[in-house]
Amino acid sequence: YAKEVGIINYGTTEVDESLIKSADIVIFGLYPSALISWIEEYSHLFKSGTIITDVTGVKSSIVYKIQSLLPSTVEYISAHPMAGKEVSGVKNSSDSIFNDANYIVVPTEKNSNDAIELCKNLGEVLGFKNVTVLSPEKHDKMIGFLSQLTHCIAVSLMCANGDENLVKYTGDSFRDLTRIATINEEMWSELFLLNRDVLLGEMESFKAEFDKMYQALQKGDREEIKGMMRLSTKRRKLFNKK
Repeated sequence: YAKEVGIINYGTTEVDESLIKSADIVIFGLYPSALISWIEEYSHLFKSGTIITDVTGVKSSIVYKIQSLLPSTVEYISAHPMAGKEVSGVKNSSDSIFNDANYIVVPTEKNSNDAIELCKNLGEVLGFKNVTVLSPEKHDKMIGFLSQLTHCIAVSLMCANGDENLVKYTGDSFRDLTRIATINEEMWSELFLLNRDVLLGEMESFKAEFDKMYQALQKGDREEIKGMMRLSTKRRKLFNKK
C-alpha cells in the first residue's frame, strides 16, 4: 500500500540484507522487546558509520542494552516523537501528524555531539514544533505522567461503566477524555510494565489528588474544590496551542 500511494520508494516485510547494509540512517518502529531481539540478530549487517534511532515509548529499559549490543562502528541515538493516533497502520498515516507536536531526543554519555545534532535536525525536518533533549531516566519519568498515566485513566474510565447506551447520552468532554482508550493492548501493556516503577509512582500521585477531590465532595468543602479547579485551569492554559 505504501508503495502504491507513493509514501515510500521501496519497502519489504522481509529482512533485506542489502538494504540494511546500504543504509546511512535507520529509524526503528518496533516494540521494545522486538527491537532488542532484532538488534541481537541483525546488528552485524550495519555498515560502519550507520546511525540508528527509534520511536520507542520507553528508554531506560532498552537504550543501554541496545548500545551494549551494537558494534562500536554503529551509533544508536534514541528519540521519541510525541505524536500518535488511537488507530494504527500505514493506511491511517498522516503527513501533518507532527505539526505542533513535540520531539524528544534521548542521548546517553555514549552518544557523540554529531549524532545528537543529526537526531535533533531530523525532528526539525519532520516538522515538529519543539525539539528537546532528555536523559533516558528523565524521559521515562515524564512519559510516565504525560502519556502512560493518561492512558491508564482513559482505560479505567471506560471500564468503570458497562452501560451500552452511554454513547447515546455522551458529550464532547467524555469523547475527548476517552479518545485514547481505544488502545493497542500488546504495545501499551509492554510499555506499562517496562516503566512499571515510574508509572506506579505517578498513579499514586494521581490517586492522592483524586482522593483530595473525593474528600472535599464528601465534606461539602466547596472552597477546596474551587481551589483545585483554579490550579487545574492555570496549569492547563500552558498547554493551549498558540
